[in-house]
Amino acid sequence: MKLLRTIFIHKRHRFLNPKLLFSSPFSNSSSSTPPPEETETLHSNTRTQSTNSWSIYGNVVAKQRISNHSDEDEETEDEKPSESENGSMMMNLKNRTIVRTGTTAAKRSTGKVKTQWVCCDCGYTAGQWWGTCPSCNMVGTMKEFREAKVSDGVDSSKVRSGLSVSEDAMRTWLPQRGDQLHPVKLSEVNSGFNEKGWRFPLSGPFGDEVSIVLGGGLVPGSLNLVSGDPGVGKSTLLLQMAALIAEGCNGSDGEACPVVYVSGEESLQQIGHRANRLGIKSDIYLYSSTDIEDILRIAQSLPIRALVVDSIQTVYLKGIVGSAGGIMQVKECTSALMRFAKTTNIPVLLIGHVTKSGEIAGPRVLEHIVDVVLYLEGERFTSYRMLRAVKNRFGSTDELGVFEMSESGFQAVSNATEMFLTEQDPDSDVLVGLAFTVIMDGSRTFIIEVQALCLSQSPVGGSTSKVVNGVDSNRANMIKCVLIKQAGLHISVSSVHLNVVSGLTLTETAGDLAIAAAICSSFLEYPIPKGIAFIGEIGLSGELRTVPRIDKRVLALAKLGYKTCVVPKQAVKALGTEGLENIKIVGCKNLKEFINVVFSR
Repeated sequence: MKLLRTIFIHKRHRFLNPKLLFSSPFSNSSSSTPPPEETETLHSNTRTQSTNSWSIYGNVVAKQRISNHSDEDEETEDEKPSESENGSMMMNLKNRTIVRTGTTAAKRSTGKVKTQWVCCDCGYTAGQWWGTCPSCNMVGTMKEFREAKVSDGVDSSKVRSGLSVSEDAMRTWLPQRGDQLHPVKLSEVNSGFNEKGWRFPLSGPFGDEVSIVLGGGLVPGSLNLVSGDPGVGKSTLLLQMAALIAEGCNGSDGEACPVVYVSGEESLQQIGHRANRLGIKSDIYLYSSTDIEDILRIAQSLPIRALVVDSIQTVYLKGIVGSAGGIMQVKECTSALMRFAKTTNIPVLLIGHVTKSGEIAGPRVLEHIVDVVLYLEGERFTSYRMLRAVKNRFGSTDELGVFEMSESGFQAVSNATEMFLTEQDPDSDVLVGLAFTVIMDGSRTFIIEVQALCLSQSPVGGSTSKVVNGVDSNRANMIKCVLIKQAGLHISVSSVHLNVVSGLTLTETAGDLAIAAAICSSFLEYPIPKGIAFIGEIGLSGELRTVPRIDKRVLALAKLGYKTCVVPKQAVKALGTEGLENIKIVGCKNLKEFINVVFSR
């Protein structure tokens, strides 16, 4: 087969080169071709000797360099590898130059850059770019990440990982036992376990709100991440938590158990000034550093009760490629702190930055490592702040802490249920187009006010318009269409405006009945009496549907002194009588019955 391939290739090239049509590929080169002609070309004291030879590609002109130097120069050049030794051969075929390179090529640099593509949403790593992440199916989240190898001038033995750094700082309050080196039975681990004494208590109203979100208190050895928008109060929150942790330790056994507050963004004087403004007098150690090894060394040298790092995007680990805040730096630094927390039973609290979309900066590998992820939320033009748990390995994620930011720091809101209500005029006429409902965020209940304005004649050329604030536009349009079709309300040519007071956003369907009540009140110009609230979902056929945990919503209304609550008829049977003696429950089957009951003259 190889012989046939050789003959075919030779004939093809003989056809392309007319000078080789009458030459035989198997004949002797001395008989078929004239004797080789030698030519000399003088160039830089070097002459080139050309000889003719045959290959499967036809006649080839091979050039050899012959030096005209002295014998000493020849000996010097003999030490250098020639082109034939390197395996390089130049062939000229029909004005084409073919260069073949041998195996003795120069070695490339060992500091080659390794390129990876990392998903900014879930942390998935791939060797090539993907338009859609194969793990989380998010579009456009794969970002290029280049991880450079250790250069030749750097000793690889000095490069450390987060695991090795945390191993050096391992220490525990309890003596190391031999059973930690082998698997332990679950019954032995839980023997003598006390849930109440296991967590660190946080005293006071502020501490109670934080403890609710954490699931009962701060767990020893836990890694907690607090994130939020810039200026929302993350540093103030953790500084107050550090003070409570130190005060709780001093109050429990009388011994000093300080907390180390490490800041990589502020100076010690700035932190001290904020602590004086907050009235903090606890025994807190302040330290300013961005080196994770230095931070763990300080934490290991003191008998601390907790460690606070502000923030994780400002610290770095020596020997890891990338600047502070990069993917590898954040991952390795968090791993070092996680290992330190688990081996020492010391809780670690971190502050994390967020992107412009409100998510934690960087891939979600940071959220996967930590035990608890807390989000501190708050509007720019309001003093209220909400602390919610997005991830909690030691408790529920349905809890919500409500605070108010003041000059003396965070203050717990005593009655969060009516924090979004506005003061009303005693005259009931001003309540036209106003309705109240109860929403739930986690286990917290909030009473909100929905406003509606209906104009019988549209101000723009007779065309109807719809403006909504705080309500989903599609949901509001659906409720309007159901009122037209199922309830016979002639608002098709009216301009409807909806608004939720205090800048809130109504995301659950429990407020459908309140939206419909506000629209009917404004269109009929019938004020809704004070003390009436509405809870229920509206279907496309006009029926009223029940909502989850309606008993807790009605109980919140009863505690605030509401006299009447309109709910779906099927929810009346599910409601008990405990705590509902002073509130009247009105059940309605559909929108027509609802309008006849509420807006009857």
